[in-house]
Amino acid sequence: MAGRVQDKVCLVTGGGLGMGREHALLLAEEGGRIVLTDIDEAAGQKTVEDVNAAGGEAVFIKQDVAAEAEWKTVVATAVEHFGKVDVLVNNAGVLRLKTIQETTAEDWDFINDINTKGLFFGVKHILPAMEKAGGGSIINISSIYGIAGAPSAAAYQASKGAVRVFTKSAAVEYAAFNIRVNSVHPGVIATAMTADVIADDEATQALLGSAIIRRPAQPKEVSWGVLFLASDESSYMTGSELVIDGGYTAT
Repeated sequence: MAGRVQDKVCLVTGGGLGMGREHALLLAEEGGRIVLTDIDEAAGQKTVEDVNAAGGEAVFIKQDVAAEAEWKTVVATAVEHFGKVDVLVNNAGVLRLKTIQETTAEDWDFINDINTKGLFFGVKHILPAMEKAGGGSIINISSIYGIAGAPSAAAYQASKGAVRVFTKSAAVEYAAFNIRVNSVHPGVIATAMTADVIADDEATQALLGSAIIRRPAQPKEVSWGVLFLASDESSYMTGSELVIDGGYTAT
């Protein structure tokens, strides 16, 4: 039986660790052919090796998403290797938890260069490849912090809020090319990025805030949503927000 993204070429940024790794593994499991990028070459190569060892097909390209020239190279390499790109998962992201008063200009630029500008470059430079393929799906990873406020996360929240609304703008512009653009808004996820802030139960419960499900999600619980948006099952969704937050924003 064919997988849910059988033979779709899926470009996943930040795919070496955490959610990005799970996105790549699940998309490959469901028949996708993976182009995986990460600034961490060892982690990215390990994910690609795991995909290939499981019978999938994946290639790795080292990438700093905040460098526009590297996006041009990544897209060109993906098309050269697989002939097309059907899905872009803009997953690469960084987090620094500081109050507004503690946040420096360097903190602000570092977070927004990767989380916002890097994502913008991806949406911009994937267009020719997707147009040539006859359409596609762009999945931008935002956060519940792109919807709801929280202390000590202003720069991160600014970046993820920008992703939320930029996604809607891109959806409007790219509809003419049969390209759907949606955002995913995870809640608290158990990854290396959050390991320090969920180091004990008290800290975890504080971070979960108003979440109805009183535990962090596993990365794959977000990946199922990414798979849905990558597949033709979500063919009538664009400019939408897929919230996977354990009920954090429900109360």
